[in-house]
Amino acid sequence: MTKGGMESVEVFTSEGKGRGLKARKEFLPGDVIFAEPAYAAVVFDSLTHLICHTCFKRQERLHRCGQCKFAYYCDRTCQRAAWVNHKNECSAIKKHGKAPTENIRLAARIMWKIEREGSGLAEGCLVSIDDLQNHVDTLSEEEKKELRADVESFLEFWPPQNQQFGMQYISHVLGVINCNGFTLSDQRGLQAVGVGIFPNLCQANHDCWPNCTVIFNNGNHEAVRSMFHTQMRIELRALSKISPGDELTVSYVDFLNLSEERRKQLKKQYYFDCACEHCKKQIKDDLMLAVKEGEGKPSAETVKEVIQFSKDTLEKINKARMEGLYHEVVKLCRECLKKQEPVLGDTNIYLLRILSIASEVLSYLQMFEEAADYAKRMVDGYLKIYHPNNAQLGMAVMRAGVTHWHAGLIEAGHGLICKAYAILLITHGPSHPITKDLEVMRVQTEMELRMFQQNEFMYYKMREAALKNQKIQVMPEPSNETSPSLFHKKE
Repeated sequence: MTKGGMESVEVFTSEGKGRGLKARKEFLPGDVIFAEPAYAAVVFDSLTHLICHTCFKRQERLHRCGQCKFAYYCDRTCQRAAWVNHKNECSAIKKHGKAPTENIRLAARIMWKIEREGSGLAEGCLVSIDDLQNHVDTLSEEEKKELRADVESFLEFWPPQNQQFGMQYISHVLGVINCNGFTLSDQRGLQAVGVGIFPNLCQANHDCWPNCTVIFNNGNHEAVRSMFHTQMRIELRALSKISPGDELTVSYVDFLNLSEERRKQLKKQYYFDCACEHCKKQIKDDLMLAVKEGEGKPSAETVKEVIQFSKDTLEKINKARMEGLYHEVVKLCRECLKKQEPVLGDTNIYLLRILSIASEVLSYLQMFEEAADYAKRMVDGYLKIYHPNNAQLGMAVMRAGVTHWHAGLIEAGHGLICKAYAILLITHGPSHPITKDLEVMRVQTEMELRMFQQNEFMYYKMREAALKNQKIQVMPEPSNETSPSLFHKKE
């Protein structure tokens, strides 16, 4: 069963998991298995005036829709491209007096598309909206109450002159959004900015150690001739060699959690019990709970105390980060590391979490040497835990490389930047903005490394002069968010 650009995959019934996707041909790491435009997508409520409603890029100056005063666009090109989806929304917002929440806006966009095209198979889709899972039957009483409130909000917003849908169908669409909504990120891939529905992607089952990854590509409308414009889409990319007939899997959650924690999260958010190999055999859990080996091996009681102390510290750190108290965050990290270092192993996730926060915040405060030391230890731990072609690993290695570079540790910095580039070429592809940025850094650090190897003294003199004339690039303010997760859940 294939359709429009989806010739290399097929839907099949996966034992114990319902529908799944499998490959019809061989793929190598970095191959794009398929690219899929959004069936419908909206910007998050909190960012509607900062993000383009067509390509989801963050821009300095956006054009506002003159009619509804709600939608914002990069330029006329993005505004024209949006009109087919914004037209009905525009008049509904004007009549309603204000825009409803992101879930209601997304449901309305889906319904308008169904009104235009019918609810059967859309072009290039392997399944219809009607066939997507909604999990409405498994909702708790509290969730059912929220769903009823959403249905009422939808009916208030939905114009009377448009096709009318029954309560059950509206509940189905809202349920589909709740368990299949995919997180859209800005062009740097660092911040979650919206939510969209991608019916083909929804067919890919979860595995904690997947053979595919999903990257959001904002598309490109900058070419002078519109025939060279590319559409906003998600790309399903191979992480390892895939043979014809293999199931295509993606990970819905970050692997850097104990198998029990991942299973809890998957059950709560996606209503299934994970039975993947890594969960069943608790693979890598021993690394994530590692304690110091050797003569002075800590007692179980000491380990328990230090882990509890780490959990309490992480809560305090979150509070301090929310308030922008970054020096307080550093103090908390240093205290915690002092307690952790004699007790926890190098790959223990509680140690790695503190190292990650410490390196990020110290970089922001331009304390690069201390940040580089923590970043190196974090990366060494990550490399033993993550899949070698994991996007989050690639981003962490990139951050560590930039930190070493800023610290003047050019050899280590260049090595880490090259390592990150090799990972992100597979996970993001050569034309993604992050990969392009990395390529520039790779060339720059290579040039500096050659200079350093020829004459170390001259290298440091030139570096010093450059830093005096030009303030070193400030790292972005640490965000309190982890990397955008794959599927968006309504909080």
